[in-house]
Amino acid sequence: MFRLKLNVATALAIATLAAVGAAPAQDRVVPNSLNQLRLSYAPVVQHVQPAVVNVYAAKVIQNNNPLLEDPIFRRFFGVPGQQPEQMQRSLGSGVMVDPSGLVVTNNHVIEGADQVKVSLADKREFEAEIILKDTRSDLAVLHLKDTHERFPTLDFANSDELQVGDVVLAIGNPFGVGQTVTHGIVSALARTQVGITDYQFFIQTDAAINPGNSGGALVDMNGKLVGINTAIFSRSGGSQGIGFAIPANMVRVVVASAKSGGTAVKRPWLGARLQAVTPEIAETLGLPRPTGALVASVVPGSPAARAGLKLSDLVMTIDGQAVDDPNAFDYRFATRPLGGTAVVDVQRAGKLVRLTIALETAPDTGREELTITSRSPFQGAKVANISPALADEMHLDGATEGVVVVQFAEDSVAASVGFQKGDVIVAVNGQKIQHTSDLARATRDASRVWRITLQRGGQQLSVVLGG
Repeated sequence: MFRLKLNVATALAIATLAAVGAAPAQDRVVPNSLNQLRLSYAPVVQHVQPAVVNVYAAKVIQNNNPLLEDPIFRRFFGVPGQQPEQMQRSLGSGVMVDPSGLVVTNNHVIEGADQVKVSLADKREFEAEIILKDTRSDLAVLHLKDTHERFPTLDFANSDELQVGDVVLAIGNPFGVGQTVTHGIVSALARTQVGITDYQFFIQTDAAINPGNSGGALVDMNGKLVGINTAIFSRSGGSQGIGFAIPANMVRVVVASAKSGGTAVKRPWLGARLQAVTPEIAETLGLPRPTGALVASVVPGSPAARAGLKLSDLVMTIDGQAVDDPNAFDYRFATRPLGGTAVVDVQRAGKLVRLTIALETAPDTGREELTITSRSPFQGAKVANISPALADEMHLDGATEGVVVVQFAEDSVAASVGFQKGDVIVAVNGQKIQHTSDLARATRDASRVWRITLQRGGQQLSVVLGG
């Protein structure tokens, strides 16, 4: 699986196509004459092209030569301690979604960038600022700097109305050759096993998508945005007819958060953990095939708990839309507007039960994030107290308490030791860790041996470092 950002130095590929449920939106007719076969996509392209842009990102990286880090080598050979810097550049695509100069693209296109430029279809270039990054959906929103004009935009389609077989156009900047249009059909909807973002629900298309297409537009025959091209499945790094796009309904949520002035996307919180239905579970429940999402746990006091969702309930639909697996439910629930309610049908003891769940954000107080700087295996790790919002964000069980690793630099001690984002620290040298202050205190004094207990992927691990 390749994402479709193009790194100019290494020519790495990246792109994605999204998936959604089906409901008829327009009459669909098979061509029945030679004249109809001669019809052109040009009017759609002419409408869409001005709103599709190229995104150029650059970041400064340090050249790490091990010899230059050796003080003895520097002493005898007079090598300066300051190592040379290099500018790393990458490019992708984007879509103008607001006349004021808002551009949506993939987060992986601009991740870590120190400078971002946007080039319009008419060749003009603008500096851009990143106003919102959403790693969970792999989307980011940019704003063009120092502009006072109104830009052409694309309207959002209802991506739930797409059907397999619909004709779509992909527009972007593959391999940096310039704006390019390719066409194909929707090959599949609701792809949930792609493994690219937290929300696994993609549109699959056979429109040619290549490195540099990331963040570009997937449009329907009405010239409306149905998805953001994000990744391809390829053995060679080039298009092999399997591309994936993030559905427009998810893009709409991220853009709305940016327009409201938010720096993070706020989504509804369920407060329950769901698991896939295996063939064995389906047989036990008397289902003809594995479908739905089984409730594995419910957080007390959460919207799910207040609505009456119970352990072992089988979620079948949300607002009348079928739920095939937990990924499908997560996408459907995450794209519901805050402040309202969602109607969920569950199977309980062989009977259908209808529940109404409030759409509200998870509480996010008391994170108390801090970065461990003391000499210890945790040096360089950023940790936080687990709030319901953080547990939801990091896919932890809602009942998990304690301190979790949220970030660390690649060259940090914590990274070299083997800590991972999402590790929950349980104990250090016999001291129970319940708050970030506990971890700071436990690592304050140097130790020759570190005995650490942590939870990873639902399993508890005990490790001994040093000695």
